Amino acid sequence: MGFLTTHVLDTAQGVPGSNMSVSLYRITNDKRELLSQQMTNSDGRCEGPLLKDDAFTVGVYELEFGVEAYFTQANVAQPSPAFLSDVTLRFGIAQACDHYHVPLLVSPYSYSTYRGS
Repeated sequence: MGFLTTHVLDTAQGVPGSNMSVSLYRITNDKRELLSQQMTNSDGRCEGPLLKDDAFTVGVYELEFGVEAYFTQANVAQPSPAFLSDVTLRFGIAQACDHYHVPLLVSPYSYSTYRGS
């Protein structure tokens, strides 16, 4: 069975994005279903897979990261309103037997992602 993981890297400070909220949604017919909410640990990772076993199915998903709250808590200067608030990544899972790793590299003014391993 496949599974889904993520981690956050704070590229502005060169550290893991610890204590950032991460919400996972399944998208079906343009409707969002909340599957889980977690906080990243000191290494910028969620404790264990976000999706696994029978819940890990082919489909469209979103990861939503609480970027503004993270940088506010870290005392990183941001404009008001912040340039980035919540970063939402919509992605597809095409193979139910694969490991999908979807990291977020983020600063107060930019972000990027990729399918990792």
